Amino acid sequence: MITDTFGRIHDYLRISLTDNCNLRCFYCMPDEKYAFAPASRLMQPDEIETIAALFVSEGVKKIRLTGGEPLVRKDAPLILEKLGNLGIELAMTTNGVRIKELLPNLISAKVKTVNISLDTLNAEKFKTITRRDVFQTVRESIDLLIENNFKVKINCVLMKGLNDNEILDFINITKDSPVEVRFIEFMPFSGNRWTSNQVFTLEEILTEVQTKHRVIALDHEPHDTAKRFKIPGFTGNFAVISTMTAPFCSSCNRIRLTADGKLKNCLFSKGETDLLSALRRGEDVAPLIETTIRSKAKALGGQFSGLFQDIDTAKIENRSMITIGG
Repeated sequence: MITDTFGRIHDYLRISLTDNCNLRCFYCMPDEKYAFAPASRLMQPDEIETIAALFVSEGVKKIRLTGGEPLVRKDAPLILEKLGNLGIELAMTTNGVRIKELLPNLISAKVKTVNISLDTLNAEKFKTITRRDVFQTVRESIDLLIENNFKVKINCVLMKGLNDNEILDFINITKDSPVEVRFIEFMPFSGNRWTSNQVFTLEEILTEVQTKHRVIALDHEPHDTAKRFKIPGFTGNFAVISTMTAPFCSSCNRIRLTADGKLKNCLFSKGETDLLSALRRGEDVAPLIETTIRSKAKALGGQFSGLFQDIDTAKIENRSMITIGG
C-alpha cells in the first residue's frame, strides 16, 4: 500500500494523458496560444501501461484518465485498451466533444464512470467560456452516455458573475436524469486569474438551492471529495466540491500523474517527481513513488490554509490546471 506520514492510504491514481485540449476554457488554459508539450515529452501508451501497472501492484484500485482533454490523443483507444486490462475501476473526465466517436472504445475498456465538464447550460455563454461552438455536441454526449448505462457526473466550476445564476437550472437536470451534478468551487492555479471574490461557496450553493427545493444530505462515502445531496423525488443528485471552504484533505487517497510523467502528491503541491525520465533510464521508479507520497503535506500542498479570502496567489507555486490534469 502507498501510505503517507499521516496514515492516508493512496489507492486512486489520476493520469493526465495530455495537456492539449479542443476547448479553450479561460480558467484552465492560461492563454489561447498556449504552447502544448511535444509528443516526445508525453508518456507513450506502453509507458503509461507500465507505470499504471506498478501503481496497481502497490494497491491502486481506481484509475481516472484526465487531460487537458484525454480523448484528443490519437492513441487514446490503445491507452484505454491497455488500462482496461489491468482489472481496476477505470473512469474518465472529459469535455464530451469526442464521446460519440470513441464510445465503443469506452465500452470495450469497461469504463464505468464518465465526468463531463460543463460550466453553463447556455449555448452562447458556453462559447464565451470555452471559445468553441460545440455546446450541442456536449449535451448530446451526456444523453448518449446515459443511454449506454454509464454513471454520468457533470462537473461545473462556479464563478460569481459568470454562471452562479444557473445553479437551479443545473439542479433541474437531476429531476429526471440519473446524473450527479457537481458544483466545484473556483480554485487558484497559475495563469487562471483567480480572485477570492469569484468563489461561490458551498454555503452559498446550498442557500440558492434551498430557495426552491428541500435538500437532503447523503451519506459521505470514504475518500469522497464531494459533499453529496439529493432533492426528494428527483432521479439524480447534486454535490459540491468545496476545496476552498471545506477541504477534504484528511481522507485524501489521490495521486496525480501529469502527461509528461511527473508525479504530484497533491493538486496544490509545489514539487513533483519525474517518473518518466527515470523509467526511460531503466531505473526502478517504485522508491520514487514511495518517497514522493511520504513527503505529502497535511493539507492543500502546504501552500495555504485558513480563510480563502486571505490567499495571495502571487505566492502559490504550481502549474496551470491544464498541465496538471483535471
